[in-house]
Amino acid sequence: MSEFVNSIMAMVKAKNPAEPEFHQAVMEVVESLDLVMDKHPEYRTSKIVERICEPERVIMFRVPWLDDQGDPQVNRGFRIEMNSAIGPYKGGLRFHPSVNLGILKFLAFEQVFKNSLTTLPMGGGKGGSDFDPKGKSDNEVMRFCQSFMTELQRHIGQFTDVPAGDIGVGGREIGFLFGQYKRIRNEFVGVLTGKGLAWGGSLIRPEATGYGAVYFAANMLETRGETLEGKTAIVSGSGNVAQYTTEKLLDLGAKPMTFSDSGGYVYDEAGVDREKLAWVMDLKNVRRGRISEYAEKFKSATYYPIDSGLDYNPLWDHKADCAFPSATQNEINAKDAQNLLNNGVYVVSEGANMPTTPDGVELFLDKKILYGPGKAANAGGVAVSGLEMSQNSLRLSWTREEVDGRLSGIMKSIHDASKAAAEEFGTPDNYVNGANIAGFLKVANTMLDQGVV
Repeated sequence: MSEFVNSIMAMVKAKNPAEPEFHQAVMEVVESLDLVMDKHPEYRTSKIVERICEPERVIMFRVPWLDDQGDPQVNRGFRIEMNSAIGPYKGGLRFHPSVNLGILKFLAFEQVFKNSLTTLPMGGGKGGSDFDPKGKSDNEVMRFCQSFMTELQRHIGQFTDVPAGDIGVGGREIGFLFGQYKRIRNEFVGVLTGKGLAWGGSLIRPEATGYGAVYFAANMLETRGETLEGKTAIVSGSGNVAQYTTEKLLDLGAKPMTFSDSGGYVYDEAGVDREKLAWVMDLKNVRRGRISEYAEKFKSATYYPIDSGLDYNPLWDHKADCAFPSATQNEINAKDAQNLLNNGVYVVSEGANMPTTPDGVELFLDKKILYGPGKAANAGGVAVSGLEMSQNSLRLSWTREEVDGRLSGIMKSIHDASKAAAEEFGTPDNYVNGANIAGFLKVANTMLDQGVV
């Protein structure tokens, strides 16, 4: 490692002990930025990287609520307002037992660069709680969301910080959160994105992250004169991102073959068609069931339960052309990455945030496959959140075709900017370096313009 990388990582680890995901996210970015520092010594003189690594504000609070038995419960709430150089803080809220300060700092840090890449004026933030909506009644979720927003509303606003949904925060939760904000603040403004269509939401918002990951894969393939037509694909997850990744793959003529959840995964050699996808959407979004039921319904599929004794995930050990990790961070380790390569996968487009471990990423880059890192490939979600903010400000609602067209154009811009930055700094076709550098430059130059704040 260079002196620059060593000094940044020593500082980050000293200031943020026991936050391995945050360390991992910073390390990936600063290794790319090592290529930039010789050309731009002003960034080092002004300590731009040191300032980007330090959140502008960290908010942590208790969230007391009553369950259906009338017993008090207590969770912990967070909002990390990471960087507002180019616009209001923007990033999702995650409700999941794994949520802690380090996870949210990693997500907020990634969000700064991702939002910069979208070309829209949005800073980076992230938040959430260790509350688990699974197994809770609608009334319990409502009481929790109302308590959570009672505190959060002090810190957010349409010109300050505009949260969205993430894992565990879908349309139901956004509705309860928005209702409580409106009740307390007595104003109807676009303070959250992912809203219902009848009250300020945008068409294509639920689909955007999955659609965007597929568009990014298509853009990468185009550089080799190929399309997704006829390609086979492995998709992890079965939530919002995985569902709409599958839908757009079908639109573009590919054959998706998998879904997963925390219990295991299904492999459908015949392929997931529109009828099967509709069934999965009902299973997960309405009945809130388990993906194992898919194999009971469709005999062409096999269900594989999670085996915690394995040091790899068998989901990534099937023959395919493309992989779309769409579940959570660090779901592809080095062994999984090698299995993907051995099985012929040469396109990886990340729908989740940082789903591949550093040694897995290294394998993809060494083999020079088409690898789209999350901060570029999954930026479609926040891009359409930004478009929702624009529509709210204009008091307009754009058509589905218009939003989808804008999303496709933004993903093409992200792809082209990442590719161009990679080439400019001597690592052609390395989308990791390209996305990190292109995202950083816009934020860094803005911070120089605005002084030491």
